[in-house]
This record gives sequence, C-alpha cells and structure tokens, in this order.
Amino acid sequence: MNAAQQTLFDAIGGLETLKKVHKIFYDKIYAHYWLKLFFTDHNQQSIEDRQTLFMAEKMGGPVEYYGKQPLMAHRQMYITKELYDIRHELLKESLQEAGVVEDLANRWLKIDYAFIRQIVKPSIESFYQTTFRYEKRLIIPKPAVQDKT
Repeated sequence: MNAAQQTLFDAIGGLETLKKVHKIFYDKIYAHYWLKLFFTDHNQQSIEDRQTLFMAEKMGGPVEYYGKQPLMAHRQMYITKELYDIRHELLKESLQEAGVVEDLANRWLKIDYAFIRQIVKPSIESFYQTTFRYEKRLIIPKPAVQDKT
C-alpha cells in the first residue's frame, strides 16, 4: 500500500497511537472544571476504550465499533457549541502532546468535528423537543468558579 492509499488509522500508528491520545485526552476531560461533570458516573478507561474503537473505525482501521453512535450516545446531554469547542481544543492539545504530526492531527480533528451536528444542541428548546419526558436529561450549566486544578 502506498502513502496515497494508506488509511489515517495506519498513518497515525494504529491502535497504539489512538490509545495514547485518548489517555491524554480523557485525563484532560476528567480534570476539566466543567467537562468532568458530564462523566461523574462513567469509568474513564471504558470511555477511552469506546472512543478508541469508534475513531479506529472512522479512520479506516480493521476494527468494527458496536457501541452507540454519537447522536444516541449524547442524546440526553445538553451539549452546547461552547462545550464542544472546549472538548475539541483539548483533543487538539492531546494530539500535539502525543506527537501526532500536524497534517495527520488535522485529518483526525476534521473527522472528530464532523460529528458536531449529532452532538451539539442548538438551543435548550430543541433539546427538550428531542428527548422524552421519562428520559433523565443531563444539563450542566457552566460553573461560576472555574477550578482549573
């Protein structure tokens, strides 16, 4: 396979690189003053593993992801553009820290950003219209105090 035919999965270094990036990334998310509040009941390693398999499949790797797709996985969470952009910046930082070269990191970020419309809710009204009353909705306002420890 020549470089033009190489998948992004292979170009970045496969599962090893995905795992490395996602470890750095979720360490940042679980430490972030606001984003961590969305993950209080979720095991970090499980989240890392699911995200690794999801992105491996999206990058053309020999992996099949059987988990929820972004729309359903985030359906009950009120995620704003601001939250998504914070998350996206943390991913960008994580890719840099993991040593992923810039052009490959940009390809990764482009794939990641392609899911924004499935995750971000344009308004609280639209969020309530797309969830059922019996569903537990997760709405976490931006904390007033930004503890960055």
